[in-house]
Amino acid sequence: MTGWLAGKRALVVGAGSGIGRAVVDAFLAEGAKVAVLERDPGKCDTLQQQCPEVPVVSGDAISRDANERAVAAAVERFGGLDTLVNCVGVFDFYKGIRDIDAEDLEAAFEEMFRTNVLSHLQSVKAAVPALHAQAGSSIVLAESASSFYPGRGGVLYVASKFAVRGLVAALARELAPRIRVNGVAPGGTLNTDLRGLKSLGLADIRLDDNPDRERELASRTPLNVALSGQDHAWSFVFFASDRSRGITGDTAHPDGGFGL
Repeated sequence: MTGWLAGKRALVVGAGSGIGRAVVDAFLAEGAKVAVLERDPGKCDTLQQQCPEVPVVSGDAISRDANERAVAAAVERFGGLDTLVNCVGVFDFYKGIRDIDAEDLEAAFEEMFRTNVLSHLQSVKAAVPALHAQAGSSIVLAESASSFYPGRGGVLYVASKFAVRGLVAALARELAPRIRVNGVAPGGTLNTDLRGLKSLGLADIRLDDNPDRERELASRTPLNVALSGQDHAWSFVFFASDRSRGITGDTAHPDGGFGL
């Protein structure tokens, strides 16, 4: 590996599976010290077993308390914090406004935006004091191809991801010059545990449950590739590294050329 993150101290929120777990592995391989926040107890146990050097905090990223405990754990173990990554998300399985019953809309909206937007705000709010203490620190938020293009999710998912894109722009302006803020907007991803909204009865459905998913993902892109979390993780590595020290408010698009 290149050692691009040697000496960096990172907190990865939503680190138990999919892109978040791939980011943990890539950061460790590149020399970073990593702490994680993860909601699922089983995933926390797996992380502790497979990555004993990683402080694992169990809690819901929507909450202030969980984020503050995770930041405190990282700072206590490593002496500071240089990078925050948030990969938390939930999906709506392409439901349009006409597909959602009127009596379900408010609850679905609350669940979607609390998970996909509030979790990012809570993580940033908790981490900013520690990040601000380190010149050249960075925040990397997981956007989506849906942050730019409709059709890759339903009305609530697309709206929430456009909101995360807005967070990147607003936070980049507010937190400069000491903290850089960028986003990574993956296209469809293999080997993800991304699930649907509980409020719409979709919590037990995963995007990866489709047995033909790899072929379908590849067929959508000009490069004819179906990308995994491991593919996306290197964009997070770049934005966390000093190689991107002149970049803020920007987004990487590891999507196989979806927007072409």
